[in-house]
Amino acid sequence: MQAFFIQYIFLILIILALVMLANKIKIAYPIVLVLGGLLLSFTSLFSDNTIDPNIVFFIFLPPLLYEAAWATSWKEFWRWRRVIMSFAFPIVIITSCVVAFVSSALIPGFTLALGFLLGGIISPPDAISATTIMRNVKVPKSQVSIIEGESLLNDASSLIVFRFALAAVITGQFHFGNAATSFVLVIVMGTLIGLLIALIFYAIHRWLPTTSNIEIVLSLITPYCMYYAAEHFHYSGVLAVVGGGLFLSSKRQSMLNYRSRIEGVNVWTNFVFVLNGLIFMLIGLQLPLIIHQLGDIGLGRAIAYGLGICFLLIITRFICTFGASLFTTFMSHFITVADPKPGFKGPIVLGWAGMRGVVSLAAALSIPLVINQGQPFPYRNLILFITFIVILITLVLQGLTLPWLIRKVNLEDKYRSMTDEQQEKIIQKKMANTSLQLLEEKYGNEKANNKRLSNAS
Repeated sequence: MQAFFIQYIFLILIILALVMLANKIKIAYPIVLVLGGLLLSFTSLFSDNTIDPNIVFFIFLPPLLYEAAWATSWKEFWRWRRVIMSFAFPIVIITSCVVAFVSSALIPGFTLALGFLLGGIISPPDAISATTIMRNVKVPKSQVSIIEGESLLNDASSLIVFRFALAAVITGQFHFGNAATSFVLVIVMGTLIGLLIALIFYAIHRWLPTTSNIEIVLSLITPYCMYYAAEHFHYSGVLAVVGGGLFLSSKRQSMLNYRSRIEGVNVWTNFVFVLNGLIFMLIGLQLPLIIHQLGDIGLGRAIAYGLGICFLLIITRFICTFGASLFTTFMSHFITVADPKPGFKGPIVLGWAGMRGVVSLAAALSIPLVINQGQPFPYRNLILFITFIVILITLVLQGLTLPWLIRKVNLEDKYRSMTDEQQEKIIQKKMANTSLQLLEEKYGNEKANNKRLSNAS
């Protein structure tokens, strides 16, 4: 146990060094961490570090989703809700269907159920990489809001597709009516459970005699309670965390004092930074194990399958983003939409920002080794290898070129009326007026005898 702990301490030190290198060369740190883990995988230093899907889904995923929900502006989320919903559900389902039919036709012996399984694994983009890159490039706030909002929901929809496809592979049966009903039930009940747990924690924060330390610890526990409660009843733990997180985020002013909010931001920022660093580094470290598990399938053929599926994903996302843009323009004639003329520049950036990440790899690793009567799970190793290729190619290729693409298309922020400097001046003026008003109310009678108070006026 001590050796295992020390090994992770060294791994965190390497992560810190690589992040500093990424900042120096101005590349998003998830890309550098994945490549660094890939290089380390060829050594024997961390050869026994593997991703346990149970750990990823329960230890890593809830706090990452919860922090993302708190960081998301509810105002912006609601403003772009139609676009976000179309990206999180229809596009994920369309991508899963395309991958299912093409992979079953491309790979000999690959069934349609296995195709949907693969589609559910690799359909959700990872927003951590995209938003990290976008922070270093001038990009409209609307684009970041859509990417962040999509990331809150697409993991849930893809994992639901994955769950149903896995059941179809194991049982050999699939009933569309039952699956559709279960799909809606998993979404609705997962969200309701998350909101119920959120209400309980809101009451604790609001009416019990808590301190700043207690409130911060409670915030760390909250996402795990939401996720476990939903998963215990076989509903969506992801949507439970997202729904509950968005609710508590909207109530932060009333349930947390200023000290808890300030200290909590610092704690959560560092906590999430370490979790993200470990996740992306561990992705790169998985390569030798994945190659070793390929078995009879040749490495060259597996790479060809992976590159083909990766290209298919990129093309499908582009088609979907442009389709969503055209549909929004069409619907603007009948309903009020956030952007009646989205144009083509925004869809280009959103289409190229579809990088895959840890949720995809964790889902692939969670495929059981055997199914009925001890038979090996069909094509498990190939699915795992294709998933790794998709993650690697999209992170490196799209991640490195996304800043160039953003600068090239020269996106304009049509909905930003003021610059940061103008907003700062307005805030400073309001703070000064409020301070003067407070001095006048409390110390108005002492102004004549106090030189400092008279000068402040």
